[in-house]
This record gives sequence, C-alpha cells and structure tokens, in this order.
Amino acid sequence: MGATTRMGILNFLLEQTAVYSLWQAPFAAEKLAPVLNHNDLREVRRVLDVGCGPGTNTKYFSGQDYLGVDINPGYIESAKRKHDRAFLAADVTTYEDDHAGKFDFILVNSFLHHINDTDAHRVLSRLRNWLAPDGHLHILELIYPNNHSVAQFLANWDRGKYLRPLEKWREMFEQHMNIVEFEPYPIKRMGATLWNMVYCKGRINS
Repeated sequence: MGATTRMGILNFLLEQTAVYSLWQAPFAAEKLAPVLNHNDLREVRRVLDVGCGPGTNTKYFSGQDYLGVDINPGYIESAKRKHDRAFLAADVTTYEDDHAGKFDFILVNSFLHHINDTDAHRVLSRLRNWLAPDGHLHILELIYPNNHSVAQFLANWDRGKYLRPLEKWREMFEQHMNIVEFEPYPIKRMGATLWNMVYCKGRINS
C-alpha cells in the first residue's frame, strides 16, 4: 500500500466522529492548558469556537454564550447530540453572518494548519471583524518539526498540510493582531515530547 493510499484511508477514518474523538481525547486538555493558565474563563461572555470538531472544548465554556463552527457536518451533528449548545456546520473560509454579533473570546484550536496562507489570512481578517473591542483571539497551532521524528509522523496523522515554523506563525499573527501572549509549549507523554505547539493571544490591531 502506497503512502498516498494510506493517507487517504487515514483522512477518511479521522473524518468519522468516533475515530476523531478517540484520537483527540488524550491530548485535548494538554493542548488547551495555556489558554486556561492565562485566562479567567469566568470573565468571558461570548465564545466563538472555530474548528470546534465534535465539541471537544465545549465543556470549558458551560457558563458562556457559545457558538461552535466546523466544516464537518458529522462532527456538528455529534456535538449537537452531546452538548446542549449552538453549533453550525460551515466553511469559515467563506462563511459570512452579519447577525452573529461580536465575541469577546474567539478560539481557533489547531485549525489554521489545515489551510493555505491565503485562506489563513482571510480567516484571521474575518475573525477580527467578529471580535468585540475588548475581546481576544486565542490561537493554538502545531509547530512544524524541523527534522524527521515522531513529531513529524504525528503531525501527518493530524492531516494538516500547512504546518508552519514558529517564526512563520508569529509573522502571520502579527499582521492581524497585537500579540499579548506568544508561548510555545510541548505535548508530552511519559516525559517525551510528541510534538510542539504555540499559543497566541491577541487583540485587534489599532
């Protein structure tokens, strides 16, 4: 079986809600840790969760007005069944809603490495328009591994074709926000780093 065929099978499996949830479950809390460390969620009013999957992070926002958006209808249907919250199946690279209002907490968790630079800039620009004046964007992203390693293998499993080096992520984010926090951090198991991520918190550029 060739590499292309294997990746095609993997992509199909991860599009299935149960498989995706099992893959994400061991890492979900660790990925979100910097967000919880740097923010008091009790002060948050309205949350937009971009690329929410099957509601992976919904439980952290039980006391807030919440909207989760994902392109996969299967994920969204699963999220609606599991969580009594608002979810929308939509492609955020093209989705427009003038009536959505403003959000003071916009979370983009491991989404941008699935889209090319043009679409990533389009999404960040659009999200700025949905951000309340006193709100923040919160972005979690995988850092491109600079060698052939377990990190690179696991990054491929995540299906993202557009992993970027740390410097590239910062350059991209600085074009759309004033950065408040920019924190690289590892995802570990049994003391070994599986891959590295970065947490970026920012406000609207003046």
